Amino acid sequence: MTSLTVPESATIERAADAPMLSQVERWAAVNSGTGNLAGLKTVAGMLADAFSALPGDIRLVAPDPVESVDAAGKIRTTQRGDHLHLRVRPDAPVQLLLTGHMDTVFAADHPFQTLQWREPGVLNGPGTADMKAGISVILAALTALEASPLAARVGYDVMINSDEETGSHASAALIAELAKGKTAALTYEPALPDGTLAGARPGSGNFSITVHGLSAHAGRNPEDGRNALIAAADLALRLNALKSLELKVNPARIDGGGPNNVVPDQAILRVNMRPSTPAAMLAAEAALRDTIANIQRDHDVHCHLHGGFNRPPKPLDAAATRLFELVRDCGAELGLPPISWNATGGVCDGNNIAACGVPVVDTMGPRGGAIHSSDEFLIVDSLAERAQLSALTMTRIAERGTV
Repeated sequence: MTSLTVPESATIERAADAPMLSQVERWAAVNSGTGNLAGLKTVAGMLADAFSALPGDIRLVAPDPVESVDAAGKIRTTQRGDHLHLRVRPDAPVQLLLTGHMDTVFAADHPFQTLQWREPGVLNGPGTADMKAGISVILAALTALEASPLAARVGYDVMINSDEETGSHASAALIAELAKGKTAALTYEPALPDGTLAGARPGSGNFSITVHGLSAHAGRNPEDGRNALIAAADLALRLNALKSLELKVNPARIDGGGPNNVVPDQAILRVNMRPSTPAAMLAAEAALRDTIANIQRDHDVHCHLHGGFNRPPKPLDAAATRLFELVRDCGAELGLPPISWNATGGVCDGNNIAACGVPVVDTMGPRGGAIHSSDEFLIVDSLAERAQLSALTMTRIAERGTV
């Protein structure tokens, strides 16, 4: 370690001493798939107890309602779990936002439910890396910061949502509210196994297009029908053709159809679009609507569009680059291997925060990999490493008053 003051050295030592592994083991032992409301309630209670060790006001925030289109074309409302919010010193001159998520991609009936050691120092289990370990790092870093002489200069909001893995539809408004006026934000998705951070991210939008045609007998008078399945398939092909260097398009599913002797009168196309820039997002929205209009004209059907871009693109502007450089420099002073960052095709709550004009590094969690699979793993030594990195980064922001 180099160039650390005595108070900074004391702060990072406290961060490394936190009982992070035992917390991860307890929290990851409880299934908290996004749809498992009972499991999410249990984990939210565990987290509220843990974070109550910090000063400030802690609360559970009711989720916003989430609408989706089911396989029959009906709009349904889905209930999500409560979100955790802690607010500390809202009048301090430096204001930070720290975010994580308590949900995982593993449903209550998924076979991946238990923890095991793949090898010494590598823990395999649901949500270990993504991201219950990241939540433990938030708590360790903030606990260390609270003992620092700079603590009074820093206020912060901690938000742990329950629906990040499905797009944060039930927490997007809360994220935007808490991002207002923040100096910087840190989000605790896992870093790559070698410590690399995610830099620029594309946006992401999920759409359901319900195609309404006209049924008819497939043998007697098919010409009187309007085949919604054919129209949906044509729409999928045309949208797929919009792919470019700035736009990824994934037609993912078609629901619909029926008996072989009936011209299908309804089909629903599900598609994901990932634009790399704000301009590409606007162009994609326009192209989507134009393509739907052409399908309606060419197939004599009616289409209903549901969904939108819930994750705006996250380019690296000057302020975000300075924050990344600060994290890199703090890592160097801690003696960590050189920290770099690369653009990625994934999205997260960092997209939403960046769209509010707040610089964010959104892979401040421990090193791990194989997330969203039964091979998910956490590199345990990186718990202390990343807690120290966060504590020092926040201390430096407090010293500067800016990034």
